[in-house]
Amino acid sequence: MTLFMAKLIWAVGVVGWFAIRFEHQRRSRKTRKVRSADRLREMVLLSISICRMLVLPLTFVLSDQPKFANYTFMPWLAWLGAAVFVLALWLFYRTHHDLGRNWSVTLEIREQHKLVTSGVYSRLRHPMYSAFWLWALAQALLLPNWIAGPAGLVGFGTLFLFRIGREERMMEEMFGDEYRRYVECTDRIIPGVF
Repeated sequence: MTLFMAKLIWAVGVVGWFAIRFEHQRRSRKTRKVRSADRLREMVLLSISICRMLVLPLTFVLSDQPKFANYTFMPWLAWLGAAVFVLALWLFYRTHHDLGRNWSVTLEIREQHKLVTSGVYSRLRHPMYSAFWLWALAQALLLPNWIAGPAGLVGFGTLFLFRIGREERMMEEMFGDEYRRYVECTDRIIPGVF
């Protein structure tokens, strides 16, 4: 594994991410939204996450900048990062597949919204967030730069911390006791841990 290959793996992973999302976003747009969370807040959180998971690492991939934050490339870390990114993409695909038309980028309830509790959702309430955490971890392992590498952990971490509570409240308001029972038998993002 070389640094060029590690950067290429990161780029291919990002393209794969968008390919998965594009198909499902196109399908879910056909289902009308009946409730949305604060749009401005959602856009700010998404912007922070996108900057840290796409803009900063892309800058490093294309230019090796910021050079002062570079550290020695370790092939074994990059191989581990590649494996983590494959797992992230698989989980990301499964979450979209299992959600179907219930999926959206921001906090929204769609017409005829159903509580999905099968597939990867049978063990985790938020497996899509798990996939994003895995992407952020893969980025940190693949890109040997103290800013671009861990930027995804900070960016997605910000979105996660300021969104997860609101999302769970929204689901509880929508599905009531059904959601409360679901919470009791699942973990948030890491099976058996959290």
